[in-house]
Amino acid sequence: MSEPTIEPLIVVGVDGSNHSKEALRWAVAQAAMTGARVHAVMAWEWNRNPFAINPVASETADAEAVTAEEAARRKLADTVAAAVGTSPGVPVFRRVEQGSPAQVLVDASKEADLMVVGTRGFGGFKGALLGSVSQQVVQYSAGTVVLVREGADEND
Repeated sequence: MSEPTIEPLIVVGVDGSNHSKEALRWAVAQAAMTGARVHAVMAWEWNRNPFAINPVASETADAEAVTAEEAARRKLADTVAAAVGTSPGVPVFRRVEQGSPAQVLVDASKEADLMVVGTRGFGGFKGALLGSVSQQVVQYSAGTVVLVREGADEND
C-alpha cells in the first residue's frame, strides 16, 4: 500500500507590509507551479508586566492579549485578501502565532519545504540590506529560504 501524497509546504512570513504582500504573491505563484500549499504566518507579541500582581490587572492583561491576537488574525486575513484575493487558486492557510516574528518563522521553517520572506527592497546599496527578521530567518531557518524584494523585476 502506498503512502498518501502530501503537497509540499511553502511557509511565508506576513506582517501586513507591501514587502510581505509581495512575498505572499511570489509564494502563491510558486505553489501553483509546484502543486504546493501555502501557510501565511503572522506573529504577534504580548508583553505582560511581571510586577502586576493585582488580579484585576491580570484579567485585563488576558483580555488585551486576546484582543491583540484577534487584531493579528484580522490583519492577516485582510493582508492575504489584498495580496492574492479570496480565491488564489492554491490552498492558502492563515496561521497566527504568539511570539517574536523571527522565532515564529524559524520554528515554522522546520515543517516547511520552502520558507519565503520579504525584505526591504530599497535598490542599490540599500537593496543589499536585510531587515532584522529576514536576516534571522535566513541565518537560522531549517531549510531553503527565498527572499522576495518588493518591486523587484527580472532585470534587477
